[in-house]
Amino acid sequence: MSRWFIPAALALLAGPCAASAQSARATDTVSAPIQDVRYDVTFERANAERRMVDVTMSFATAGTAPVILSLPAWTPGAYELSFFSRWVTGFDATGDGHALTWDKLDYETWRVRPAGAKRVQVRFQYAADSLDNAMTWAGADFLLFNGTNLFLYPEGRSLDFSATVTVHTEPDWRVVTSMPRGARPRSYTAGNYHDLVDMPFFVGRFDVDSERILNRWVRLATYPMGAVAGQVRQTAWDQLRRVIPPESAVFGETPWESYSVLEIVDSTFGGASGLEHQSSHVDVLAPAYVGSDFQPSLFAHEIFHSWNVKRLRPSEMWPYQYSHAQPTPWLWVSEGITDYYADLAEVRGGVVDANGFYALTAAKINEVMNTVPASLEDASLSTWVHPVDGTEYLYYAKGSLAGFALDLLIRDASGDAHSLDDVMRNLYQTVYKHGRGFTSADWWGAVRAAAGGRAFDQFNARYVDGRASFPWDSLLAISGLRMRQEQVPHLGVLTQPDSSGIVVVDVEEGSSAASAGVRPGDRLISVGEIPVDDQQFGARLRAKYGASLPGSSLPITVRRNGQALTLAGKLQFAPGDVTIQEDPNATEKAVRIRESLLKAKR
Repeated sequence: MSRWFIPAALALLAGPCAASAQSARATDTVSAPIQDVRYDVTFERANAERRMVDVTMSFATAGTAPVILSLPAWTPGAYELSFFSRWVTGFDATGDGHALTWDKLDYETWRVRPAGAKRVQVRFQYAADSLDNAMTWAGADFLLFNGTNLFLYPEGRSLDFSATVTVHTEPDWRVVTSMPRGARPRSYTAGNYHDLVDMPFFVGRFDVDSERILNRWVRLATYPMGAVAGQVRQTAWDQLRRVIPPESAVFGETPWESYSVLEIVDSTFGGASGLEHQSSHVDVLAPAYVGSDFQPSLFAHEIFHSWNVKRLRPSEMWPYQYSHAQPTPWLWVSEGITDYYADLAEVRGGVVDANGFYALTAAKINEVMNTVPASLEDASLSTWVHPVDGTEYLYYAKGSLAGFALDLLIRDASGDAHSLDDVMRNLYQTVYKHGRGFTSADWWGAVRAAAGGRAFDQFNARYVDGRASFPWDSLLAISGLRMRQEQVPHLGVLTQPDSSGIVVVDVEEGSSAASAGVRPGDRLISVGEIPVDDQQFGARLRAKYGASLPGSSLPITVRRNGQALTLAGKLQFAPGDVTIQEDPNATEKAVRIRESLLKAKR
């Protein structure tokens, strides 16, 4: 470690100055008031070439007190700290046309000294190189930007200030956002900062068209041009027409005058994801996901968020605080139950039939079964740090299943007079409409009321706060369903491919492979005369041996020391995936509950 020594005389001079600077930094935590806030975002061809956005914020102020401006650390809906200030370069400030002094108070906060100027401008460039729903990303003729990335706010002041956004771009390029239009061309207005940063923008060349759904405009904007065209685009519109009405019916109203689906298709992206906003959402997809079976689920999930999360949300996130994380144990409701309603929207809207809904639900049961046990509350809290144990996003699938279970229990307890729909509608009216976030008492009180006074303390303790598995046999029986778990042939080896085949790395004690004498280092050739390099190996093995008895003969061929050997194994089974089916012996009440759940009738 290095140490710096300051001569005593100099120390006497430097000490008060250093203390004064530190004192100023400590006390400058609240910005001077600002008014008439305007943001100018410039993205022209020259910007696209550099993948940089030019941003100007201007405002009126008075006096000499410093203006403290910050950028958010995260975007609501993306539960991670991103610290958008790290993409800022070339920061500068002027007042009434003259240069102003400024410095940093911390990594996301700037202090500007207006020196009596009446009108202040701050300018910077923002790197648009992150292909992510919550980020800012540019192509040769296109820009996605989120307001949390670009729009500074006055530190310590109310966020209820109105603002205008003006986009400067090429004359032949388009601008799409859900933000209301302003008085000038390509200008837009927001009544407060929360709305301002909750309406992302597409700028550039892209396809866009609109339709009326539930007497509201819905806009579909897709980049690049031609990526979602022809029958694939018509399919997307058909899915939107189908999933929006049943979701609106849950709450009894559609909370937006227009809604924008903003979609980027890019071959460098390794999957499909969406990020919700109050009257829009941004999807980023690999080409394989365009028109896929996953597409309507993505639409339905993100659109349902316009009620659940963007309006109805946990008290820990009301209001949003942009400078720090806002962990909550309720993401299983915000995200998981949203995903349950995405499945319901698909079946109620006719995107999938009843068997399709059962398959969606079974897939989530299988996903949870193959993940380490974790409570829903713990998973909700832990997502901010991205745990590596597989539970990072468990609150989606397991939270969806919790919603399904609660729906069944409420319908059973109320004689199908009430459902989870009533819980969501009740909280929307009594909590969100009263300008606050819901608490544990609000949530479980609404559930208990819908279930005719039934207590859910044990449910909460075992399946939400606890790690117990859901009792699917009894739960599914409520709606005349039953679960079947496939038994699959279990070889019991750990393998690793190399240039010459499939190498056995380890053999499970007592397994089929162990009974046959398979050893680490053997190269697997076939099992039950089915080549292991067959792309349908698993399906063919299950088809051939699925109905056989445990202990039946299972020949295993390996290559050992250059010689092919066929070893005599004994067939063993392991639990496989579950499926959900309708029970032909279901009671009349159970069938009635099932039909009302699938069709939203009571």
